Amino acid sequence: MPPAAPELISPRSPRVSAARRLARRNFRGKERLFLAEGPQAVREAAGHRSDAVPTLVELFATVEAAERYADIVGQARAAGARVHLADEQVIEDISTTVTPQGLVGVCRFLDTPFEEILAARPRLVAVLANVRDPGNAGTVLRCADAAGAEAVVLTDASVDVYNPKAVRASVGSLFHLPVAVGVPVERAVAGLKAAGVRILAADGAGNDDLDDELDQGTMGGPTAWVFGNEAWGLPEETRALADAVVRVPIHGKAESLNLATAAAVCLYASARAQRASGGCRSVTES
Repeated sequence: MPPAAPELISPRSPRVSAARRLARRNFRGKERLFLAEGPQAVREAAGHRSDAVPTLVELFATVEAAERYADIVGQARAAGARVHLADEQVIEDISTTVTPQGLVGVCRFLDTPFEEILAARPRLVAVLANVRDPGNAGTVLRCADAAGAEAVVLTDASVDVYNPKAVRASVGSLFHLPVAVGVPVERAVAGLKAAGVRILAADGAGNDDLDDELDQGTMGGPTAWVFGNEAWGLPEETRALADAVVRVPIHGKAESLNLATAAAVCLYASARAQRASGGCRSVTES
């Protein structure tokens, strides 16, 4: 049986043009749609639902990718997504990567209202305040997911979590845990405190040492880590909102840690402390 022929061969196709525009934030916000590229992200999107509504709306795939990832294409069709076989040039036109992997999905926004996150009484939360680099935002989200955090909150001054680079950097974690967006940092901190969550601001110039916090046994309860801008960290007014400003100790000669690395260290420290105290559901359950 001869291989199927691509149905979309022109980058000027209305469907292709509509998908390509989603690389721009204003169009994403208007349509409340974003792009997920590559097999891992598309697989996660195809299996995700929000309020019983499938997240994956549309899938563009080269003939070769459709054959190689037939299970993902089948999962997308089962989820009700429109599947288009496309010429490689079409995929390159939609994709924001240098070497596309042949699958690009169009997904519905899936952010969670901040109030719902609070109502779930989370025990471990990452708050991104003024984080502007999409790669860092996606990587912190991935770290939070791996550490068993139950939510991520992006403040109104942070990067768009649906930026294609942020989606790629999350490596599918965007589809795994609740994410609230556009929350003013003051509201985020006040809401979490009211929900019984201790607020720790991560800052290299913090008065408290992470090792000391662990040794003193103060990290076993519900905790939210606030991470700041890659270049200048957290402003004083944000640090003042926290219950403690904590630095990751540097035992070697490195000047500092980058944002994603520091976030991983802090989140895993909390996850370990909560597990030791029997309080971290997402880490202890299997």
